[in-house]
Amino acid sequence: MFIVNYIKDIFNGVKSLLTGMRRTGYYFTHHKEIITQQYPEEKPMLAERFRGEVVMPHDENNEHACTGCTACELACPNGTIKIVTKFDINPEGKKKKAIDKFVYHLELCTMCNLCIVACPTDAIKMANNFEHSVFDRSQLTKILNKEGSKIREGIE
Repeated sequence: MFIVNYIKDIFNGVKSLLTGMRRTGYYFTHHKEIITQQYPEEKPMLAERFRGEVVMPHDENNEHACTGCTACELACPNGTIKIVTKFDINPEGKKKKAIDKFVYHLELCTMCNLCIVACPTDAIKMANNFEHSVFDRSQLTKILNKEGSKIREGIE
């Protein structure tokens, strides 16, 4: 019985090898169908729902929609996001919570999208950037709010 199973395994392995070689031979003889991309010159077409990294869009006035509610920080399963808040005093003299720094640790991110779903003001989104190779790991820690940015008017 052992010998029969051994011969069946060899036969199935050879059959699988020939199936793969037939596919390779087909692509070798049909030059019209090029399936290989020359990567740095030809960028791949990514799906619209591809999750590359978290970004915080700013408008032309350097304003964003983040209120500093920390919902994204709480939703993150592994502590990728850290929001440092401060209190600004508005013209009426009231204190208002605002973000000082929105720290995003890309090296820890699992691209789970939970922070995007949790954000009540849609202040952050997933970008299609996938080229994250760096020599220094500290370059993967990013500050998402731009220098001197402030919250957009009308967002509470």
